[in-house]
Amino acid sequence: MRTVTLVEAPTSAGAYAPGQEDGPRALVDAGLVQLLEAAGLGVRHGGRVSPFRWRPDPESPRAANAGAVIDRAGQVASLVRSAPAGDTILVLGGDCTVGVGTVAGLLDRSARLGLVYVDRHADLNVPDSTLDGALDWMGVAHMLDIDGAVDGLAALTGQRPMLSAGQVSFLGLGPHTDFEAEVIADRALPVLDVLSMVSDPVGSARAALSPLAGCDGLAVHFDVDLVDFLDAPLAENTDRGIAPSLTACGEALRELLADTRVRALTITEFNPHHGSQDGDSTQRLLDVLVNALRE
Repeated sequence: MRTVTLVEAPTSAGAYAPGQEDGPRALVDAGLVQLLEAAGLGVRHGGRVSPFRWRPDPESPRAANAGAVIDRAGQVASLVRSAPAGDTILVLGGDCTVGVGTVAGLLDRSARLGLVYVDRHADLNVPDSTLDGALDWMGVAHMLDIDGAVDGLAALTGQRPMLSAGQVSFLGLGPHTDFEAEVIADRALPVLDVLSMVSDPVGSARAALSPLAGCDGLAVHFDVDLVDFLDAPLAENTDRGIAPSLTACGEALRELLADTRVRALTITEFNPHHGSQDGDSTQRLLDVLVNALRE
């Protein structure tokens, strides 16, 4: 029986606006623990990061709230590191910088850790490559220690870089910035695009695992903004059009989590204020998570 250690990371420090900090508690309050247990899974409470609600940071416009991002990612890493060996760690975010903490916390558990990044965005920007200043679309750049990364975040574990190009595989990518496209090309990063997810979610998940065959442990990062907003209004971003449904994303996640090397699943960018008033969107997300974790 799979046992899940649940870590809550209620922070939107790296985001564009507030909202995601309420995501973890919304999932728990909607019955996540009870649903996991009803599915036959063991559940442990792995702790909760200090909450942080997004706020403007005019003193650091290119890397907003960097101190809080680094601190909360460090807290996530500590909680992940403390989870019992053999458990599957479910990290509830929060913005995408939470995933940096998940990876940092797993590094000591594997000789070679791999990351499947299930996201509409590559998150390969650095502060100098974009005017936005939101660190939540820079997380992978900091794991790979791309030139221009914020020192405190890139060096979160003391191991720099945290991951090499051969340890990251992207699934579900949509358009990216010119800077990100250069990084992807220069480092030959493997990409399964959003159209692959739409047409064959299970096959694309298998294909995303293929480049990580040499890894003995895996982290899976799922940003809910990959889901078409009109199908399930879950995310901070309200993108719509050619994108996979929540059901399709669930099929891909289930395939990924069937791999026995998976150590952690991180859920990010869920904004419960964007869903329906009756909580239907939240419930659908819960069902997807439970089905993916069910053995």
